[in-house]
Amino acid sequence: MPTFTPLHRDLTFLSPLSESRAARLVAFLAEDAPSTALDVGCGWGELLLRLLEAAPATGGLGLDLDEEALAGARRHALDRGLSERATFEARDAREVDGTFGAVTCIGASQIWGPPAEGAQPLDYVAALSALRQLLPRGGRLVYGEGVWSAPPTPAATAPLAGREDEYVLLGTLVALAEANGFAVVAAQEADLDEWDTFESGFTAGYARWLAEHEPDDPDAEEVRGLAARQHAAYFGGYRGILGLAYLQLLAV
Repeated sequence: MPTFTPLHRDLTFLSPLSESRAARLVAFLAEDAPSTALDVGCGWGELLLRLLEAAPATGGLGLDLDEEALAGARRHALDRGLSERATFEARDAREVDGTFGAVTCIGASQIWGPPAEGAQPLDYVAALSALRQLLPRGGRLVYGEGVWSAPPTPAATAPLAGREDEYVLLGTLVALAEANGFAVVAAQEADLDEWDTFESGFTAGYARWLAEHEPDDPDAEEVRGLAARQHAAYFGGYRGILGLAYLQLLAV
């Protein structure tokens, strides 16, 4: 199996998220100077670390099951002088007890839903209900999750779960949040530039590998196939149709 450069070399965040949008989300989370913050599915921890930089009295816990990403998060925390306030653990978010003043959950709703292998619709309600239990009244949640930006087509659904009901529209997600313990402060979607940047960063490691190896390398065909399939799935499939919603929520 070929080895690629880590995603954090080409991506700041493991989602379609611009610097300007990230700054707005961090400002929202930090506004009440929470004593504790939780990032579910934190990856290499960039958003949580930015929150801790913006809120000097906040302690943060990042959860993910990717040990390599967590190791990177710990290194970044140490490099930025945040290691005493940032803890990163390989732990299932369903095992977390207590409440946090600020919570971030971006692209991790599947934790509370059916197994991905079943290709079932995303269970937003289960995720929102579980996240509400982690917040006191007035606590802040940044909830980022997939939505349909346009009616799904067969080409768009094929590389995903293969079904039109996998995601909902942004307006439906707003209504679900309001019905499950939240007031919606803001609801937005990632734009195409954010998506193009994310998808390009996701596949950049393939391009770098191909440039560093001979065309007849035994793994070259596999790598070319990986790149081609991802490009076809995005540019010929779900670009402009699969969206990523960012909701700024207050627990009520």
